[in-house]
Amino acid sequence: MDLWQHIEDLVAGGTTILLTTQYLEEADRLAHWIVVIDTGRVIAQGTAGQLKDQIGGAVIDLQVSDPAQLEVAAAVLAGLGDGQPQTDPVQRRATVPATGGAKSLLAAARGLDDAGIELDDLGLRRPSLDDVFMALTGQRPDGPAPPPSRTGRRRGARRQG
Repeated sequence: MDLWQHIEDLVAGGTTILLTTQYLEEADRLAHWIVVIDTGRVIAQGTAGQLKDQIGGAVIDLQVSDPAQLEVAAAVLAGLGDGQPQTDPVQRRATVPATGGAKSLLAAARGLDDAGIELDDLGLRRPSLDDVFMALTGQRPDGPAPPPSRTGRRRGARRQG
């Protein structure tokens, strides 16, 4: 039996478990209640769904074919989304919250096409806990560690049975 299955079995039996993790996919899958801690302070808490709802209903997500076009694609998204686009140069991806749903996606497709940007992927999805963490802290959850003089960024998830 793997560790996560054992944890799920304990919770199913009525055990309350406090789990701290830097892997937000784990928190999304396992936790009933999530507490986001930034520099030693609780900055948000709730279910995964409640936290995702705080930053909006949808996210436009794209992957450019040519890494040199990523910043241009992000600039197109900046004019369409609700906030600053986040980019990942390694994955050639850009994302931005968008409350306009399918209309925002269509506008993004038109704008990217007008700019001559070739894409490997373009879609509309619900925000992830990574998106929530970036919106709340301005930092990627897998970003560099804070300087030693700070208490550090920690994400925690508490699972209750």
